[in-house]
Amino acid sequence: MPRIIGIIPARYASTRFPAKALADVDGKSMIQRVYEQTKKAKSLAQVVIATDHELIFDHVKNFSDDVCMTRESHVSGTDRCFEAFRKQQSNYDYVINIQGDEPFIQPEQIDLLASLLNGETEIATLVKKITQADQLTSPNTVKVVFSTAKLALYFSRSPIPHLRNLPEDQWLENHTFYKHIGMYAYRTDILEKLTMLPQSVLEKAESLEQLRWLENGFKIKVSETTQETIGIDTPDDLKKALALFKS
Repeated sequence: MPRIIGIIPARYASTRFPAKALADVDGKSMIQRVYEQTKKAKSLAQVVIATDHELIFDHVKNFSDDVCMTRESHVSGTDRCFEAFRKQQSNYDYVINIQGDEPFIQPEQIDLLASLLNGETEIATLVKKITQADQLTSPNTVKVVFSTAKLALYFSRSPIPHLRNLPEDQWLENHTFYKHIGMYAYRTDILEKLTMLPQSVLEKAESLEQLRWLENGFKIKVSETTQETIGIDTPDDLKKALALFKS
């Protein structure tokens, strides 16, 4: 079995929700809830929170020593994960990047992703069937198409594929669409290579870093989850998530 470390990037700055890692989620901070959910996964040898701010670092120290400081200048969670990985004393075969703004992430999803990591897999991620029309059309929901070998072909903020001969309001009932669940696993040698790639044309167009990887020939394995995840991008998202959590 490969040795896998789970890393939770938690940066302080956020345009739409500054310091959201410290936001209260029913009595605990968002980052503590993500950490506690992640620790329940059976596949991880270690879990580390990677932050860029002393307030988050000091807060995490109140409930765990599994935290490290990383540079503020990182433009992506992938880059932050690599720095945190390099700071570890133990060796790992894979890194799983767990979003720091998904306080209700299910440990089973992490274990599902880990099940794809056989030494040959370069990068892996999860997808879920889209069941709501507003998700299909929302640019905030990233769509994905993949091959019969379960390798990602493309990610887009637009609905893909385009059903040419049907009106858009009939698309969901005539085709199975998938959305991307933004959790990544990287083989550690591949992770290092990813951090050296310059921004690509497609990445800039869609503002999706995984397109940079595809453009450069890296393979992204996907697996389908049936469990929903709730990302928190704004204070309003948090209110909705809390209402769901309490129900």
